[in-house]
Amino acid sequence: MIQSQLITITGGNMKRIIGAGVLAGLVGLTATPVAAEEPFAIAIHGGAGTITRATMTPAREAEYHAKLKEAVDAGYAILEQGGTSLDAVTVAVQVLEDSPLFNAGRGAVYTWDGHHELDASIMNGATAEAGAVASVTTVKSPIALAREVMENSVHVMLTGPGAEAFAKQQGLELVENSYFNSKSRYEALQRMKKQVGNPQDKTAWQQLPADYKHGTVGAVALDKDGNLAAATSTGGMTGKRWGRVGDAPIIGAGTWADNESCAISATGHGEYFIRYHVAADICARVKYLNQDIFTAGDAVIFDVLEPVGGTGGVIIVDPQGQVHMPFNTEGMYRAKRQAGQAAEVAIYKN
Repeated sequence: MIQSQLITITGGNMKRIIGAGVLAGLVGLTATPVAAEEPFAIAIHGGAGTITRATMTPAREAEYHAKLKEAVDAGYAILEQGGTSLDAVTVAVQVLEDSPLFNAGRGAVYTWDGHHELDASIMNGATAEAGAVASVTTVKSPIALAREVMENSVHVMLTGPGAEAFAKQQGLELVENSYFNSKSRYEALQRMKKQVGNPQDKTAWQQLPADYKHGTVGAVALDKDGNLAAATSTGGMTGKRWGRVGDAPIIGAGTWADNESCAISATGHGEYFIRYHVAADICARVKYLNQDIFTAGDAVIFDVLEPVGGTGGVIIVDPQGQVHMPFNTEGMYRAKRQAGQAAEVAIYKN
């Protein structure tokens, strides 16, 4: 039996691709094997929430578009050159961490006590290895630290002072907590405190607008070797207390990658994403129910989360390089770039 493969056939003015099994009946033609181009893709997000044109100036919108494009292009360049999906998601997230536009790294929101506690995680779809950090206060790039945890420690998650001691040991850049200060985030904290009043009032917390509970950055990618990866980084929830940790550093909730199904990074009200194990649930539907990422993603975001009050969205990439970015809020900062295509950047629902 002749194995089927793609062959370029040239003869006279004819050039086409056919299966090798047809070659037996062809005479006088030259056959040259052609390596099929492997798919690759990257998608990023910068958070979901009440994002409308009415609340956005043209200048501000241009800033978001430029930074999202910069991040997705940075990751794409690595993939295009044959680099790994892990490197691509790390670099893309770091571009967003370095921008005050997003609630991660430099743009992190404030806790109730007026400082910053950052979380991040990363996962390798080829090996199921993962690394995560929570409540770090002096690490400039939490996603870099999460990757160090994955690759150079015997643990999956480190928190607080221990995570920072490990960061110092690994030679990562440390900063003062004030590095993450920003006027707009501080003003948001003051507005939030005014609305809540008594910090012990659970009902008041639950009734806060969704924007106080959202804000994350993330990236998912497929490289030319067929390996998936996902990464997520966040400053958490405005006014959070007692060392609260959201879904971003929780493997299976805010981050998941598995070469047999998909890679996901989530953004939204973390408590719901933790309770409903959102990222892993979507990939499990792909893996065990044979659903595509469009069916699985929509089912969890719209049919599972939305009815119970869970707001937010996810970015998904599968082993074929398909990308889906469903969300149930008014907008989600997002971008994608697939093999041979230009970057697509979007903010609003429509």
